[in-house]
Order: sequence, then structure tokens, then C-alpha cells
Amino acid sequence: MNLDQYLPVLLFLLVGLGVGVAPMAMGWLFSTILGFQRPDAAKNSPYECGFDAFDDARMKFDVRYYLVAILFILFDLEIAFLFPWAVALKDIGPVGFWSVMVFLAILVVGFVYEWKKGALDWE
Repeated sequence: MNLDQYLPVLLFLLVGLGVGVAPMAMGWLFSTILGFQRPDAAKNSPYECGFDAFDDARMKFDVRYYLVAILFILFDLEIAFLFPWAVALKDIGPVGFWSVMVFLAILVVGFVYEWKKGALDWE
């Protein structure tokens, strides 16, 4: 077996490792060595959850945030099914094409239903 066949795999691993380690190393460099630590109220505040993290556990919170997040995950996963279909489009023929068109029609009907019900409105 020739070791030249493993060169793309090695390059993939090295680039992946570099992409993962380089931002952490830069963050450590900027914060520790260069001393760029200027936290303010905005940096220390809770984010992306819609409410403070250390309040009463029985407080009311907005369910729409979670609804939109779940709908995003649902449609994102359904769209992910289109990538293998697009790769194998020449091999699956007209039956595969029309079965995915039915899948997309059902997806569009569900999206229109959610839109009409107001699930995507953020007032």
C-alpha cells in the first residue's frame, strides 16, 4: 500500500486541528499575554436565553423563543436530507426526483401552516 493515499486525510486532520486550536490559542494570547481584558456589563450579561440565569426558577419566560428554535431545527434537519439526494440525483432517476418533490411539497405545506398560525411571528 502506498502512503501517498493518506496525504489528503493527513491534510484534512491538520487543517481541522488548526481551525480548532488557532482561535483558542489566539484568545489565550490576547487575554493572557497582551492583557486585553476589558469586561463590561454587556460582556458579563446572560445571552441567547431571553432571561437572567440566576433568577427565580418559577419565573415566567417567553415560550416563543423555544418554539422558533425547535422549528428551525426541524426544518434544518429536513433540508439536510436534500444533500444526499442532490449527490445521487443522476442515479435515482425520475422516481427519486418525484419522491423528493412530494417531500418538499409536504415541507412547504407545513411551513405555510406554521406561518399562517403565527408561530414564526415575533411581536
